[in-house]
Amino acid sequence: MKKFTTLSLALRALVALATPACAHENHGHANYSAGEPGDPQKPSRTIEIAMSEMSYEPSRIEVKRGEQIRFVLRNVGREDHEFLLATTKENLKHAEVMKKHPHMEHDEPNGVRLAPSKSAEIVWKFTKAGTFEFSCLIPDHRDYGMVGRVTVK
Repeated sequence: MKKFTTLSLALRALVALATPACAHENHGHANYSAGEPGDPQKPSRTIEIAMSEMSYEPSRIEVKRGEQIRFVLRNVGREDHEFLLATTKENLKHAEVMKKHPHMEHDEPNGVRLAPSKSAEIVWKFTKAGTFEFSCLIPDHRDYGMVGRVTVK
């Protein structure tokens, strides 16, 4: 996991206080809209996602409620990209914060920021039915189409 400077930690704390409705910014809370962190020893299946300018491949995923997915995320692009799993409303709200703090690092179980040629894994248990999204909230990336959907049945 990434280490944070004092300034970065202070900014993250301010963001959490300023936007209490967004689970992504409430560091330390275990309440996420799309489910909960999964057990790395018990994924149901693995889904690999390639991130590039300005897309995810695949961009649409279907899972069953209760299923644990190991997302293997690979940045195959030429610039940093993110994967943040939440509701559309939460991601749009967080995108506004990212416009003010474009270099914000993410160290959450439902999101990661990757430099080019880097990879990471997220294990997620989808406990709630519905449609959720993963998107890149680096300024302009989401606006140019870097959004994917997860349908939980």
